[in-house]
Amino acid sequence: MKFVCVDGNIRSAEEALLFVSNRSFRYGDGLFETMKMINGRIILKKFHFERLFGSLQLLKYKIPSLFIEPVLESKIKELAEKNECSSLCRIRLTVFRGNGNLYPTGELLNYLIECADLDASVNELNEHGLSIGLYKEAHKTCDPLSAVKSANFLPYIMAAMYAEENKLDDCLLLNAKGAIADTTMANIFLIKGNNIYTPALSQGCVNGVMRRYLLDSFEKKGYACVEAELQEEDLLEADEVFLTNAIRGIRWVEKYTTREYKSSHAGKIYNDFIKTIFS
Repeated sequence: MKFVCVDGNIRSAEEALLFVSNRSFRYGDGLFETMKMINGRIILKKFHFERLFGSLQLLKYKIPSLFIEPVLESKIKELAEKNECSSLCRIRLTVFRGNGNLYPTGELLNYLIECADLDASVNELNEHGLSIGLYKEAHKTCDPLSAVKSANFLPYIMAAMYAEENKLDDCLLLNAKGAIADTTMANIFLIKGNNIYTPALSQGCVNGVMRRYLLDSFEKKGYACVEAELQEEDLLEADEVFLTNAIRGIRWVEKYTTREYKSSHAGKIYNDFIKTIFS
């Protein structure tokens, strides 16, 4: 990655771009969107921008007049072309409330766009299933802020470190009630019999774009999908488990502790709903 975009201006990625008083750095007063571009097209663009502006409204950000979807999309495409990665890349749009002390005084937001190449394998269903675990040392709250992709990411960082230390591909986080929220980088779905289950937003999970897309798609196609409170017991009794995010679409899970899963339904879901938007 040679270039980034700061408040609409293309800059060298090697420049020092943020002040020490940056509010995201100091207080976690920021949020981000991780998007995927294929052949110059932002996948699930509508859902990404709806989540972005909904989160900004929730967090009471003061939005500049030019911070609008058409301008942001244009800047993202310009940056991807500048970095020669518009055929397949990961886009990260970070928004933060300027610089200053703990109490904001009406500062306009600032933003940073990054983009980097992706390997073609991200467009395919994983051949080998994931091994996941459970991180019990931190719990997510169950409030409107828990659904935001916030710059305050510490529980996920600690869970990711736990996964690496224990040679796991990913790790589950629980909410304050001990129910399943999500994983370090994805939402989780369980399949049991003919039903699909995923933690409801009220359970503290991030409001994932791919999660939303699949829920909408399942409803249109008549799939039985339930947003619910899920316990570890539900995970152990499931027939299949898969994880979803904007970059990989879905990835099937092969193992949780001693429980092993297959991937026949996950493969069908990938072919029916993910492959079509990644092609």
